[in-house]
Amino acid sequence: MARQRKAGSGGRRTTRRTFLAAATVVAVAGSWPRNLARAETAYTPAGMAVFDDLMERFMEEHRPPGASLAVTHKGRLVHARGYGMANVEEKEPVEPTSLFRIASLSKPFTSAAVLRLKQQGKLTLDDRVFEVLGLASYLEEHPSTDARLRDVRIRHCLQHTGGWDRGKSIDPMGARAAFRIARELGVELPIETKHIIRFMLDQPLDTEPGTAYAYSNFGYCLLGRVIEAYSGKSYGQFVDEEVLKPIGIRHMRLGKNLFEDRAPGEVTYYDSGGRTGRAVSGPNIGEPAPLPYGVEMLETMDANGGWIASAVDLVRFASALDDPKRCKLLDEATMLAMLAPPEGPVGHVPDGSPRPSYYGCGWSVQPSRRARGRYTKSHFGMLAGSSTVLTCRADGTNWAALFNSDADGEGRQFAGLIDSLLRQTTRQIREWPKGDLFETYGGE
Repeated sequence: MARQRKAGSGGRRTTRRTFLAAATVVAVAGSWPRNLARAETAYTPAGMAVFDDLMERFMEEHRPPGASLAVTHKGRLVHARGYGMANVEEKEPVEPTSLFRIASLSKPFTSAAVLRLKQQGKLTLDDRVFEVLGLASYLEEHPSTDARLRDVRIRHCLQHTGGWDRGKSIDPMGARAAFRIARELGVELPIETKHIIRFMLDQPLDTEPGTAYAYSNFGYCLLGRVIEAYSGKSYGQFVDEEVLKPIGIRHMRLGKNLFEDRAPGEVTYYDSGGRTGRAVSGPNIGEPAPLPYGVEMLETMDANGGWIASAVDLVRFASALDDPKRCKLLDEATMLAMLAPPEGPVGHVPDGSPRPSYYGCGWSVQPSRRARGRYTKSHFGMLAGSSTVLTCRADGTNWAALFNSDADGEGRQFAGLIDSLLRQTTRQIREWPKGDLFETYGGE
């Protein structure tokens, strides 16, 4: 049974000044030592070397410091391997069980938690979000607030149709917004989710709820608070107890902002451009800090982008959702609700049939054209120093690819590049291993 690797103790003694210098120098695209792609960990089953060949070429060409890849087929883990370095300075290799910030791959887990509550009869997807959160009276007492906020439903937040469009106004979950929110509310940094919600109550919606798709991290922040309101537990506790543990995921957890607070087994993150920004947390708020450490607001991003996980964890989750008729977490009706298109023109073409692709509840969804009732679903995630993807193909083949940097020298996100290559590679495989590496990488 695989054990969690501890983060190198030498890395934890790194001073802030030393780390700033190292992050800035090492993270310049193309500066990685030429042998990084050769640092591979774990056993590759017969017939699966095609993934090692792909990853080795990818690492050589695009120069990420480290990566992890896990692949399942029909519920069996057939490939799990680390490539390159979890920590370049300490020469720590990536392991199959290394933990990475998964960024927006957190959203499918939040969706699963909401749907568990629906399945338990504790909520409906048409519940009004601000009524659930006890904020309807605030909206009534402040006529200057946007009246349309009263109509935002849980399903709108799940499907990114709540009416917030960060391309038109503001993404309150970003670091830039933190300073504005703190200033306007008269609170000190670091801000909390309650401050973000209070600030957003006074911002107008960009579109009518339910009428347009616009990716909204804030909508998922609200869903985290909905989970807490209905369950009486913290968001992290509920997800752990109701989503992760039932399917054997034991080491996944909510991440932390600062370098010194990283978890055992967690990789080090390298922004591709070595950028810095004003710290929004930690002992030196307002001073320059590496974007991955002190500028990203991981603690307030819990439900929309705050989890850390291994690639093995992610494909274990994906495998649990492979078949709506055999899902361990959600019954068939709830699974179909997760995969259903949004109502109206957002999810349907003029003749009333579903669009060929759409955002369901926590997933980008493509109904299979070959197998009725089967779906390909996927999600990408990106933070400074992180690029991630989880793809679940309609035939029961799933993969998770995680990187501890965000983009190559041309600004192309690693996850997007590797996902297209993995789609090509998996289509070429005619025979899959019969064994199951989940027996090696157990959840305990």
